[in-house]
Amino acid sequence: MMQRFNLSQWAVTHQTLVLFLIIVLSLGGAYSYARLGRAEDPSFTIKVMVVNAIWPGATAEEVQRQVADPIEKTLQEVPYFDKVRTYSKPGSTFMQVQLEDTTPPGEVADIWYQIRKRVGDIRASLPQGVIGPFFNDEFGDVDSALYMLTGDGATMRDLKDAAEDIRQRLLRVPDVEKVRFYGAQDERIFVEFSHSKLATLGIDPQVIFNSIAAQNAVTPSGEIETASDRVFLRVEGALKGVEAVASVPVAVNGTVFRLGDIADVRRGYEDPPSFTARHEGEQALAIGVVMAEGANILTLGENLDQAMDGIKADLPVGLELDMIANQPEVVQDSVGEFIKVFLEALAVVLAVSFLSLGWRTGIVVALAVPLVLAIVMIVLDILGMSLERITLGALIIALGLMVDDAIIAVEMMVVKMEQGYDRLKAATFAWTSTAFPMLTGTLVTAAGFLPVGFAQSTAGEYAGGIFWVVGIALVASWFVAVIFTPYIGVKLLPDFHKHGAAVAEGGDHHDIYDTRLYNGLRRIVEWCVSWRWVVIAAVIGLFAVSIWSFGFVQQQFFPTSPRPELMVEIRLPEGAPIKATEASARVMEEVIAADEEVLTYSTYTGAGAPRWFLASNPELPKPNYAIIVMYTEDAAARDRVKERLQTYIAEGGLPEARVRVTELVFGPPVGFPVQFRVIGPDPLEVRRIAYEVRDVMAQNPNALDPNLDWNEQAKSIRLEVDQDRARALGLTPQDIGRTLQTLLSGLTVTSVRDGIEQVDVVARAVESERLDIEHLAT
Repeated sequence: MMQRFNLSQWAVTHQTLVLFLIIVLSLGGAYSYARLGRAEDPSFTIKVMVVNAIWPGATAEEVQRQVADPIEKTLQEVPYFDKVRTYSKPGSTFMQVQLEDTTPPGEVADIWYQIRKRVGDIRASLPQGVIGPFFNDEFGDVDSALYMLTGDGATMRDLKDAAEDIRQRLLRVPDVEKVRFYGAQDERIFVEFSHSKLATLGIDPQVIFNSIAAQNAVTPSGEIETASDRVFLRVEGALKGVEAVASVPVAVNGTVFRLGDIADVRRGYEDPPSFTARHEGEQALAIGVVMAEGANILTLGENLDQAMDGIKADLPVGLELDMIANQPEVVQDSVGEFIKVFLEALAVVLAVSFLSLGWRTGIVVALAVPLVLAIVMIVLDILGMSLERITLGALIIALGLMVDDAIIAVEMMVVKMEQGYDRLKAATFAWTSTAFPMLTGTLVTAAGFLPVGFAQSTAGEYAGGIFWVVGIALVASWFVAVIFTPYIGVKLLPDFHKHGAAVAEGGDHHDIYDTRLYNGLRRIVEWCVSWRWVVIAAVIGLFAVSIWSFGFVQQQFFPTSPRPELMVEIRLPEGAPIKATEASARVMEEVIAADEEVLTYSTYTGAGAPRWFLASNPELPKPNYAIIVMYTEDAAARDRVKERLQTYIAEGGLPEARVRVTELVFGPPVGFPVQFRVIGPDPLEVRRIAYEVRDVMAQNPNALDPNLDWNEQAKSIRLEVDQDRARALGLTPQDIGRTLQTLLSGLTVTSVRDGIEQVDVVARAVESERLDIEHLAT
């Protein structure tokens, strides 16, 4: 086929059509480049789902055996199931379901549906009183922009009211899919009473609960039908605030008490809080913006900037809204940096071409580059790919290769013109002599990236663009070399002086190679052929040395990100309250605030930070966990701050906690770089073996602070009840548990409707009785 049809000859004999194709491809490439999406990193599917359930009053072991175990067994029947990480604590359980790395991304959504359906089918078999299970399959949503709303002296209600207005305005911004809040604490109306006082008055706490609930009940009140209308009756009197709750009448043995006279009624926030956010030491409410699928993040950034100008101008006095994570800006800087590097590499390649080939020949080679890039942009646009770290990096890799075919074609043309060929015949000679070898070399080079492109894994999904972009660029460079380079050469190359004697029969002429350079190269080749076994042995030896040298090269599949963020994770012993975690986090905040190279920082207590970076892996809700995210000027400043913080920790800072300082890493989230999993039916034996594994890891000098994700066993108090006496008094375990729940943690009696908010009314003992363990005996 190569011999029968000469594509280069067709190009130089249909010059008008080829010129038209060049114009169309150039315009199409520019149009596609403007349309292509921009991103910092390629998107990949987060194959993790969170399932949680609540069983108030149950121990951690009961939750695990009666709730988590049945759900886990059902999850194991799901296709592509890999493993489930379960975190059970008294009253609740959280499960992270992870699918196999080879799960096709297109099937993940259907698997999440299967999980919802199958787990929902066993809901009736779970113990009575279990709330849920609940599912979160949006675990992989990334907040493209993250704001911190703060205010000097502002209450959480002030922040929530302002944030709700901001949410409504942001949802109207083009390309915004959803707006989420982090660190918003729900309001409560607390009814706090002394059990000893109630006992003196002869008031059963249950009477108080029933009185509050009855006063706030919503019940049908009938309707009146007339000849023309139907009128619904409404009975007023529902609770609408603290004063209304304090005025609830409590009737006991013919005596009516006002609730505010026998209990302290006040408004507050959930206590203890489940999750808090702070910005530079101040109470804050984080607002995350998720971009709509398929939108351009740079366009989103422009839309958000315009919307924020009006939003900030309308904020209540004293409130401030700071942007702490700006993904559009990061993407713009990242893409701009890669394009800068690409242009620098392109300049080097073209400079070498001009110096080695001459300026007119170099121009022919140089013009091949924008044509190849135009074709690449068009194909990327058709495939729906974006310009991000992987695709731009692949273009840089392919840059030196995409001019090879053009150089071969134009040099062959120059040589043949110097040998006496006419311009058109010289332009078509490369097709008959080098086109097929060039194509073979192109395909072999592209095949070198084949394993990455077709890897059925998250890593392949993340980095697979290398194969496609390099392959597209190299194939496009071959077509440019055999179609457009001959045409451009015919138009731009000068008439070269004919060297030596007349052209020999067959068109061969070798006088132009009779130079010092070529003669020296010929002698080297002749020596290598004569001493071929020595050359072969040397090549094998160098290959062996290179393999041996690989052992001294640091190996990391995905490199550390150059982004300036730095994270400090704080873990207190299992069972530590969130207030103790907050206290430790505040100590670390003081250290961070004193560092001049830290620009700003935000703290999240009770759970992980929002996923503002695709490769991050937010921690599940845990009261003993906090994370501080800080921002520095650049990667160099980040590394210096990290070193100082690690020194502070090594010297005994925060001795009550396990502290880890990390930076962002590209690629799918991995948590710790080396992890072992111990599985078995007996939790105590599993823990014992895990401790042994940890001790072995600790002996490795390269291992830093090996730890267990189970952590320590939480403390508990076992209350033994004389069941015979309890039954004689008419008390059931449910009665006792309800009383203790009210005494210690509080019992939700009803909810007050306050605008769009539902404010729970929580009854509990006064603080002096809640914190006095000895009071349990009474």
